[in-house]
Amino acid sequence: MAAVTAVGPDDFFDDACAPDAVTDWLLWQADVGRPRVTAPPVTDSSWTPRTLLGYHSEFVTLRTPSLERAQAQLKWTLLVNNRQRGTARRGLLISGPPGAGKSTMLTELGRSFELSERRRHARHDGYMPVAFAAIPPSSTPKGLVKELARFACIPVHDRMTETAITDAVCHVLCERRTRLVFIDDVHLLNTRTRPGADTSDQVKTLAERVPATFVLAGVDVDKSPLLTGPRGAQLAARFKMLRTPPLLNGTAEQKALWRALLEAMETALRLTRHRPGTLVRHADYIHLLTGGVMASLSLLIREAAIRSVWDESFAITKKQLAQVVLDVQATNAARPTRRRQPGG
Repeated sequence: MAAVTAVGPDDFFDDACAPDAVTDWLLWQADVGRPRVTAPPVTDSSWTPRTLLGYHSEFVTLRTPSLERAQAQLKWTLLVNNRQRGTARRGLLISGPPGAGKSTMLTELGRSFELSERRRHARHDGYMPVAFAAIPPSSTPKGLVKELARFACIPVHDRMTETAITDAVCHVLCERRTRLVFIDDVHLLNTRTRPGADTSDQVKTLAERVPATFVLAGVDVDKSPLLTGPRGAQLAARFKMLRTPPLLNGTAEQKALWRALLEAMETALRLTRHRPGTLVRHADYIHLLTGGVMASLSLLIREAAIRSVWDESFAITKKQLAQVVLDVQATNAARPTRRRQPGG
């Protein structure tokens, strides 16, 4: 067993925190170009308290059934749109509850496509395969194209009109042969308000002017105003709906998927005293705590691992799991379930 020294005050924070990788194209390129090197074995002598804390903070991105479905549907949609010369290209609309991993899914879809395009093209010559934007809280058409302009590193000043920014964005995305455009937080588009309706029209305009496949994501979009009314009907006619529900733990198949996910997480742990099979053995308890929501599950396992490094136990136990204070959504969902448990 490798010896790991105790955590001291100077090991608490890591100064190497990076900004959001999807804020602009240059940061996105740097993040995609950063190789995902397999972590050393748990017994490797290079592990230190600082590297253990950093590793379990970042941890790994897991391949969930929802991510695999989305990658398959994106492949078919790209092929359908490949020679589409009209304006009615198909798109994907990813919908799910908060914490279901929608934003992570967009990043993984973009990363996978970008890497495949890098392998396909020997020279890049300014090629920008993907572009990202998020709907601003107070959504306006100008605000949306400014987000895309920021990603594409297009200089924008306050006196520029919405039309001028839109023209610049469409020109650059076409010139740089962008094939995928991701727009997050589309649940903020309330088409019952004038700004929301105008921004929805802006999304449609961009999808018509830029020969790319658009992938939208938002919280419970199927229940939001985005798809209501004439504007919503136009989007609904062009976009496939992909739902990212929490993972269930009822049927034999659901239990198998849930345990396979926990086993993958356990394999990724780097804790010298952790007993293999612990997470799978407590699969029902972990599902009770998290409700199968990916964000809650990730928080639970990462914090339990970090706590074990901090207290030098270097193992996740049921006691460690119980000590983690989860998000409000998971906590509120778990309470009624616990009350229904025999003896609860």
